[in-house]
Amino acid sequence: MSRLLSPVSEPDQNGRIQHITPESAGWEYVGFEVYKLKAGRSLKADSLNNEVCLVILTGKASVKTLKESWSHIGERTSLFEQKAPYAVYVPPSDAYEVTAETDLELAVCSAPAMGQYPARLITPAHTRFETRGIGTNQRHVCNILFGNMAAEKLLVCEVITPDGNWSSYPPHKHDRDLAPTETKLEETYYHRIDPDQGFVFQRVYTDNRSIDETMAIENHGVVMVPEGYHPVGAPHGYTSYYLNVMAGPAREWIFHNDPDHAWIIEADKLKASR
Repeated sequence: MSRLLSPVSEPDQNGRIQHITPESAGWEYVGFEVYKLKAGRSLKADSLNNEVCLVILTGKASVKTLKESWSHIGERTSLFEQKAPYAVYVPPSDAYEVTAETDLELAVCSAPAMGQYPARLITPAHTRFETRGIGTNQRHVCNILFGNMAAEKLLVCEVITPDGNWSSYPPHKHDRDLAPTETKLEETYYHRIDPDQGFVFQRVYTDNRSIDETMAIENHGVVMVPEGYHPVGAPHGYTSYYLNVMAGPAREWIFHNDPDHAWIIEADKLKASR
């Protein structure tokens, strides 16, 4: 199995099914966890030296930090509704408690931070899905903690890709600290698939092919992208969802397309203009 792929595990005593740290991934910034909590169960943790984005994937929850609290947040019963999520931003040197009011799927996204911003609720009013691309490159993107919301390091978004389509495509990368040309961002992809017995493909490769991995990812799997290009393909009959978490030295997403495939962008523009 690829070292870049973290398959789903059985829930531990806290309901955790994914657990990726900078140490386990071999990088500096991104931490990522997923929990499946039964109604009435709670998750408590300190944010330590990290800013944290708690994404209510499905279900309804109450969330408390040291100074704030919110009840009855979350509306989705499926990740494929194309409905924007609720999320909570937690600064470093804080703590959070998430209580599942219904069965809950929760993502915990983290990166090192200094504490510039307070805890706050992110609602669907702060976010929205937008459709990008044409033809078999069409996908639906929702920025959760991106240009719509201030943070120190974290960038969080989700993408729904219809069956038979591609996303994160044409292949692009963001692994060099060369703004304004490109920025260096580590990235995780948390994959969900409908129907859930399906799979998607993701390739991660560098220009010199020091990394060149093509993976079949099943439901709840996570792909880690330390560097390189990283397109995703959804087979016929299966809709792809993924939650992206990015972080790096600067909180700016500037990507570089693979020169071999950049022609696709101009070809798509020509098609769209007709």
